[in-house]
Amino acid sequence: MTNTALITGASRGLGLALARSLAEAGWRLVLTARGVNELERAAAELGATAIPGDVTEPAHIRRLADAVPELDLLVNNASGLGATPLPPLAGYPLEAFRVLLETNVTAPLALIQATLPALRARRGAVVNVTSDAATGAYEGWGGYGATKAALDQLSNVLAAEEPELAVWWTDPGEMNTRMLADAVGADEAASATDPAEVAAALHGLVRTRPASGRVTLQ
Repeated sequence: MTNTALITGASRGLGLALARSLAEAGWRLVLTARGVNELERAAAELGATAIPGDVTEPAHIRRLADAVPELDLLVNNASGLGATPLPPLAGYPLEAFRVLLETNVTAPLALIQATLPALRARRGAVVNVTSDAATGAYEGWGGYGATKAALDQLSNVLAAEEPELAVWWTDPGEMNTRMLADAVGADEAASATDPAEVAAALHGLVRTRPASGRVTLQ
């Protein structure tokens, strides 16, 4: 039986790189992202199903869950950066923080809840993409880091509550992505790791299926 993966934030960066790696291994892919054109190009390249939309919208979560009645792998990769330029916590705009929590914490939980029956049926795996900003104190990264710390603990508890699933919360490290460029500038981002290298490590994690836990990919 063909393995099925649902990947959010799959139109570029790590999400697209992982989709390419899984497609080469014969996985069936359901991909989602907000950018319709980029997502449809990726899906056409990989023979995948594209379901564009915003993971913070309940109707979109339902569409995604309906598309994967059996699911081997859920990858919560979609993420927001928050306010830019990255502000100190003393002046962090609270509405922007609320939106960031919705994107980086509530939406992954909503998608986990919606797909749990499909994941349980296949004894599947959940990957929640987090960050070293969840554990390190980096100036300007307080808003983003706080949401990723919450996602870390959500994953930790999920692993305890769903022992038949594999749950990994993965720190991909700095990658040459548009998000990093938005945070630190294009020149600095260009020296970071190619997302394809990180995707290969993540695919290896899925393939070898170690015990649930926090995993650093670089």
